[in-house]
Amino acid sequence: MSAASQKTYVLVHGAWHGGWCWRDVARDLRARGHRVLTPTQTGVGERRHLLSAGITLDTFVADVLNVFEMEELTDVILVGHSFAGLTISGVADRLASRIRHLVYLDCLILQGGESPFSGLPDDVVAARRRLAAERGGGVAIPAPSIQSFGIPEDHPQADWVRRHLTPHPLGTYESPLHLTNPLGNGLPCTYVVSTAPIYAPLETSREWVRAQPGWNWLEIASGHDAMVLAPDKLADLLDRIG
Repeated sequence: MSAASQKTYVLVHGAWHGGWCWRDVARDLRARGHRVLTPTQTGVGERRHLLSAGITLDTFVADVLNVFEMEELTDVILVGHSFAGLTISGVADRLASRIRHLVYLDCLILQGGESPFSGLPDDVVAARRRLAAERGGGVAIPAPSIQSFGIPEDHPQADWVRRHLTPHPLGTYESPLHLTNPLGNGLPCTYVVSTAPIYAPLETSREWVRAQPGWNWLEIASGHDAMVLAPDKLADLLDRIG
């Protein structure tokens, strides 16, 4: 692959996950000659030792902004999965000139000033607050079952995912997303829906995206964790978007 056709991807994981979840997608994209970074946000994955009550959405945004700065990234295809839709929105608000395309993979979508809990169904919010109080020391939400992410119990990667899931900082659900520009900050945006099955808690986000005339809409025949369930299909899709 020529330098002109090499692309740079930053793949940002969702709640309870870490950079580890992109293993197979990253391997595929790198085999195609692309540069791929898979940062882990503060308090989860291999950075779980940093879990604290002070972690907010601003922390998650800063995590990825610092990757851009330290790696001197430009012309990036920035991909967020699920909860990381908020992270990539925050990064795009501050560094639009260094991003080529935003990809929201089965993501929660919020406007500036809204918190994740304000964008989820009331029963989901109540259940997660209760779990944090009862099993997370009031600081973190324990990881749900792998089936919550569309991963069947008999899937070859089921045990691998189960071993790697970590509690997620409660403060990132309670804090607002800070934006000074319209969502997406004028960048090309693609929303990718996992359709097999549809992840019900994101219906409000999907409705908002459908109403946006400038957004691209793609679908992938996978459960919510498409990077685990259909890494080859997802790598193909990301390569085409790039």
